[in-house]
Amino acid sequence: MELRALRCFVAVAEELHFGRAAERLHIAQPAVSQQIARLERELGVRLLDRSPRRVRLTAAGHRVLDAARTTLAAAGQVAIAAKQGMTTVRIGTAPGLTARLERGIDALRERAPEFDVVLVDLPVTARLNALRQGELDLALTRGVRAVPGLTVLPTWTERLYAVVARNHPAAGRPAVGLAELADDTLRVPAREHDAPLHDAVVLALRETGLHPKAGRPTGTLQDTIVEVGSDPRSWTVLPADQVAEIRSTRVRSIPLDPAITITGSVVVATDQASSAAECVVGTFRDEH
Repeated sequence: MELRALRCFVAVAEELHFGRAAERLHIAQPAVSQQIARLERELGVRLLDRSPRRVRLTAAGHRVLDAARTTLAAAGQVAIAAKQGMTTVRIGTAPGLTARLERGIDALRERAPEFDVVLVDLPVTARLNALRQGELDLALTRGVRAVPGLTVLPTWTERLYAVVARNHPAAGRPAVGLAELADDTLRVPAREHDAPLHDAVVLALRETGLHPKAGRPTGTLQDTIVEVGSDPRSWTVLPADQVAEIRSTRVRSIPLDPAITITGSVVVATDQASSAAECVVGTFRDEH
């Protein structure tokens, strides 16, 4: 039984979608299907019920999932033991964190010149699951407050910005209030793309007491920018670090006034929440 087959099974079991599992593993979808079929043949049981519309775990699949996670975690510990003496940190990340990552990695290298980093870009759910399984050492997240089995260490705050089309009436303003955007349609990425960030942004807006007119959810961050840039009567709201990475000339970003912020955190395994973790947290805090 190969670890590769177990990794494919765990990815499909968590995503409940062969395509998303393939993207997460950075391999072709047919290869994932082949690994699952091989594992089912080897075990002599059906692990997944597949239909054109959904994927579900069978009763045997649920049992095997727990064992597979345990096996992969143990394999991770073997790899760590083999690398003793090397300083490697595997960081789960996401788009919109480039500048923070660069500052953090530079700070870590000042403390440990031989430090090596592996960045793993995963959706937030997969990021946290990989951390649980020992496949990551820490993860950067926005809007995450508590996660079973993990320790969330609040680390930075990000101001929220309104993003509008370049021909929007507020595009040239130094700041804008939510009340001034009340007649326009708020477009935000669908919750499925990053539920904690989505919920944190929605809650932050709600706590102002104002209720922007919500439109149809958008797709990815890039899709959101394109759609807002094409409609001068819509807008979106993004954290500062994401705003800093917008390359489109069709939109303008404007600080919200009064300021609204969300929290970013470093997440670690609970048994790793030590002074070493606090040291890493310090490297990803806001610049002063």
